[in-house]
Amino acid sequence: MITVTGATGNIGRTLVDLLTEAGAEGEEVVAVSRRPRQTSAGSGVRWVEGHVGDAASMRAPLAGARALFIVLGGELNAWGEDPKLLLRAAADAGVERVVLVSSQVSATRPEAASHARLREFEAAVRASGLGFTILRPGGFASNAFAWADMIRAKRTVFAPFADVALPVVDPADIAAVAATALREDGHGGRVYELTGPELISPRQQTAVISAALGEEVTLVELPREEAHAAMARFMPEEAVAGTLDVLGAPLPAELRISTDVETVLGRPAGGFGGWVGRNVPAFR
Repeated sequence: MITVTGATGNIGRTLVDLLTEAGAEGEEVVAVSRRPRQTSAGSGVRWVEGHVGDAASMRAPLAGARALFIVLGGELNAWGEDPKLLLRAAADAGVERVVLVSSQVSATRPEAASHARLREFEAAVRASGLGFTILRPGGFASNAFAWADMIRAKRTVFAPFADVALPVVDPADIAAVAATALREDGHGGRVYELTGPELISPRQQTAVISAALGEEVTLVELPREEAHAAMARFMPEEAVAGTLDVLGAPLPAELRISTDVETVLGRPAGGFGGWVGRNVPAFR
């Protein structure tokens, strides 16, 4: 049995599908969410309620699991109980391997307050005594969903640092690497840096979305202060500052295009255009 947290998120949804498609061997997938879905009989997925930040709520979802996928919700980047409690519950349940989604910033900016919570989880996973794989993705292609309302309403994107390019990663590739590490041997103790195959700026991303829609989409560059105020409405202060630091002044290591997706999956990482092609209805 494989327990997947964050099962309704950008990574978790795809991961559940991948594990279910690969479930010919009959291994059950337990999909954990604070708002679990209903499951049709024979789907191979059992949806249950649980929360990564509450180890007691995870005891039932972990019962009988051999592997655990951990991804933190946005609010857990800032608060939550000691992650050692979750790892202890996993060990008590008989879990043998853990795959954790951390962040590239955990390595590139080890003192950044915005990612302190993820560093706590990394340390807890390493100290747990369980087999582990840590995934450190860069920025997500799916962050472009934040533009969807304004693109639908006014065919306009408002974004800071319009011409700063980063190698954003398709969440589907993160899910595929996670599925491999959960199912297959050979990934224990590994840390994979996951990026897309190209550097792409907000202006270039806007052009890709415009081409997919077949309509002009205009980008309006926001000053850092305006972007900070907008993001602070739904993100903790530390996370806002840290995110803007990366978006506006990336370090050389944050500009590096990693080959780890291809190393694990045997195919190149997907580009931003592929992600847009699968999600263009969100922008119509």
